Amino acid sequence: MEYSVIIIDDHPLFSRGLAQLIETQKSYKVIGMAKDRMEAITLLNNTKPNLAIVDLNLGHEDGLELIKDILIQKPSTKILVLSMHDERFYAERALKAGAKGYIMKAEAESQVINAINTVMNGEIYLSQSEKQRLIEISKGLHTDRIDSFDTISRLSDRQLQIFTLIGKGLGTVEIASKLNLSIKTIDTHKENIKTKLHCASSAELRQMAIEWTNKAV
Repeated sequence: MEYSVIIIDDHPLFSRGLAQLIETQKSYKVIGMAKDRMEAITLLNNTKPNLAIVDLNLGHEDGLELIKDILIQKPSTKILVLSMHDERFYAERALKAGAKGYIMKAEAESQVINAINTVMNGEIYLSQSEKQRLIEISKGLHTDRIDSFDTISRLSDRQLQIFTLIGKGLGTVEIASKLNLSIKTIDTHKENIKTKLHCASSAELRQMAIEWTNKAV
């Protein structure tokens, strides 16, 4: 059986290289590529992919929300996240959004193929270290501090989305417009984010967001 695959990544050169890697496997054929949500939705309207490989960093767009959009439109499509974002902060969120696996772009090509095969076999793919971390968390054993950004794991998906947009240079009005939320709602989220991250001011929050965004991508 041949499985059809689409790739959603905002770097076309990377997408073409990934497509070539995937098609070294006789069981897979890449039937389309998209660089943002609009192209992805159009692609989904015109194809019936068995697998969507999605990057979480799509410019100012949110890959976690795109996962949900894909599953609304094509519920039977399996989703594998392939991203630069640190799995410690995003893997669990991606699975909760509906993805069946998460792998970082730094992994070897053979491991990417392994992740694709695992997901298409109906299993969940995570790295061994991430599996172990989630097991330890479920047992209340994971108490070590990862780094100065560790508190970011406490943010909700919406708060992380806003925090990331702040790091990309968007102001309150721009974020409100982009997310179809009121300015007051964004301001409330920002205050809650400041509290969770122990930021004393908006300037401190902005600086931390910029550092995080540069680190994450």
